[in-house]
Amino acid sequence: MKEYNVVILGATGAVGQEMLKILQERSFPVRGLRLLASARSAGRRLAFRGEEIPVEEASEDAFAGADLVLGAAKNPVAARFAPAIVGAGAVFVDNSSAFRMDPNVPLIVPEVNPEDVHLHRGILANPNCSTIITLTAVYSLRALAPIRSMVASTYQAVSGAGAGGPIELLAEAEAIARGEAVQPRVFPYQIAYNLIPQIGDEAGDGYTTEEMKMQNEGRRILHLPDLKVTCTCVRVPVVRSHSISVSVRFDRPVEPAAVRAAIAAAPGCRLVDDLGAGRYPMPLDTSDQDTVFVGRIRRDLTDAHAITLWCCGDQIRKGAATNAVQIAELLDNA
Repeated sequence: MKEYNVVILGATGAVGQEMLKILQERSFPVRGLRLLASARSAGRRLAFRGEEIPVEEASEDAFAGADLVLGAAKNPVAARFAPAIVGAGAVFVDNSSAFRMDPNVPLIVPEVNPEDVHLHRGILANPNCSTIITLTAVYSLRALAPIRSMVASTYQAVSGAGAGGPIELLAEAEAIARGEAVQPRVFPYQIAYNLIPQIGDEAGDGYTTEEMKMQNEGRRILHLPDLKVTCTCVRVPVVRSHSISVSVRFDRPVEPAAVRAAIAAAPGCRLVDDLGAGRYPMPLDTSDQDTVFVGRIRRDLTDAHAITLWCCGDQIRKGAATNAVQIAELLDNA
């Protein structure tokens, strides 16, 4: 297997540090490693395979000699440095949304469309975390019948908003226990003991940018340009791991037993579905690992052609860092 000179752009953020961890866990063939971040993070040192690697300030000339760049920075940073990365001859696997809808940039979930990695022109995009978790859960069902539409509700953990999310949740819970007022900063409202039914900015027709990602990205990944998805995204007071309720509509009826069998055999999935025994996916069980748990599989009582299910997955790992490293692993055969 080829060895890579790897750069992590945005190495000190939650996803960047998780990428570092995943590279070690999966024994990715790293020949050399550089860690890039903003000027305020330069000089920090992060552990990798028994060494302390210094963090450098990101700049256009920092990618010389790189084979692979894993992007864990925000959209403006990804867009700024992408030309320098490609110009240096490296492949850029980017976790931001800067390139997800670019028709020249493959959008990859390795369990779903690994063949699309061959189409890259130097940049590969990592989908939205909820999109990755949902499509990993439902993709195997396409073998049972064509998928026509989906109705989804996401229950997204506070860590999806960055490292400050869990800190704010804990601080608010402690303040409330002391009888003190809370002062939200990361979220627009108190998140402790609350739900916030808005993630992202207004995108038109009453939807948010986060909600439209499920349809727009799903169409590209599944190669279903007419796929219809209606989605509601909710921030919940859970530290880690996103949960999604989704009803999948097919072009004909599908039996729940066939759905269970397909998911049990699907890569990246684990069937956890026994309502009588109280076994179903939960965020606590799916945190800090890479498998998407799927359960609560049942007929949709509003549509004879639909199946409803519930899935959970770690949005920092499978929904971001692990998916990016898995994409990089596909490059060896591209």
